[in-house]
Amino acid sequence: MSIYILAIETSCDDTSAAVLKDRILLSNIIANQDIHSQYGGVVPELASRAHLQNIIPVIHAALKQAAVDKKQLSALAFTRGPGLLGSLLVGVSFAKAYAYALDIPLIEVDHLQGHILSHFIHKATPVPKFPFLCLCVSGGHTQIMKVNDYFEMEIIGNTMDDAAGEAFDKVAKILGFPYPGGPVVDNLAKAGNPDAFTFSEANIDRYDYSFSGLKTSFLYFLRDKLKENPAFIEENKNDLCASIQKSIIHSLTKKLIKAALDFKIKEIAIAGGVSANSGLQKELLSLACQYGWTIHIPSLPFSTDNAAMIGIAGYFKYIQNKFTDISSVPYTRQNL
Repeated sequence: MSIYILAIETSCDDTSAAVLKDRILLSNIIANQDIHSQYGGVVPELASRAHLQNIIPVIHAALKQAAVDKKQLSALAFTRGPGLLGSLLVGVSFAKAYAYALDIPLIEVDHLQGHILSHFIHKATPVPKFPFLCLCVSGGHTQIMKVNDYFEMEIIGNTMDDAAGEAFDKVAKILGFPYPGGPVVDNLAKAGNPDAFTFSEANIDRYDYSFSGLKTSFLYFLRDKLKENPAFIEENKNDLCASIQKSIIHSLTKKLIKAALDFKIKEIAIAGGVSANSGLQKELLSLACQYGWTIHIPSLPFSTDNAAMIGIAGYFKYIQNKFTDISSVPYTRQNL
């Protein structure tokens, strides 16, 4: 008998709902919140209000696109955390009420586990083989995970300060680009020279990361150059983007290489919003040839926050009878 999972994701500023039939994705609806662009970043209070407006229409659209009646649902999976508290509260509260009304089980999902397990949504590409390493890199997280099983994951490397995605966005803000700035940097970098400028990179022990020093190096470099030439950014924006992107990617991959060699693992995956960065993807594919890795890169719809990844995690929890109840409360920090 097929398992139908309705999934809800509201950890940040995207309201998303998805329906899965076993591992097959039937729908994945995402409502974006454009209002944050005028503020240069996500405003938590505005995000939670937008979730309140979007959640019912989004769920209705997901069920309609999937051609699934709510009475067919086997369970409801939701993001419990980490994320913005107000945003999470909207999704968690709605999930509790909806599951209670339908008398179906509730399944809580960790947002980061969802990103990793998105690789197991049924599609044409092969899935990662356990154990594998996953570079989880987004606006809020940058870490290397050793994944031994669907829910047996060990953090072996973490950022000591900023996440890589945050570094991309802050660099973009310094350059005067609109939010979110990471995709803008990636696009302009394609026409730039990655060796035009160099910036200092952190030297952190083992597999951990730090990006605050890199941002400071970039900021001071621009400050000095703009004193000499006020038009420096406009005249060099492609090279600036290519150079800073190269530095961020080099910081990410050198620790991943070390972890892969130390743990003798050749199955490598990436997940999170920055996994969509074309420069990072190109570098990982090059490293795969050099080290004999099998690389798993999510398609764009599964890179950013979405409910499909929550649904697949919910499916694996369902078959393992890992349910929760209405006492479940959201958490803002990682809880793996």
